[in-house]
Amino acid sequence: MIARIWRGATLAEKADEYLDYMHETGVKDLHATEGNRAVYVLKRIDNDRAEFVFISLWESMESIRGFAGSEVDKAVYYPRDREFLLELEPKVTHYEVMVKP
Repeated sequence: MIARIWRGATLAEKADEYLDYMHETGVKDLHATEGNRAVYVLKRIDNDRAEFVFISLWESMESIRGFAGSEVDKAVYYPRDREFLLELEPKVTHYEVMVKP
């Protein structure tokens, strides 16, 4: 199993709206992609900033290609992400999952 991890931040006042947007876009698309096993979205408020960690679990790198395309390390963004995010991280990180429930 492979974990795909993306990080991003928005203003704290936009956090709930951005979370709703993520559900409508990325979360929905991931769940619809064959080979996706789970999606976790973590949120942390630090003063006026909301930080998100988006973790998706996959059967294989080939499954990830079904979502991300051939450049699997490139972050996938949606049209309104620029309205929310303070910066657009260009890359995601992949880890092999070594311990499972």
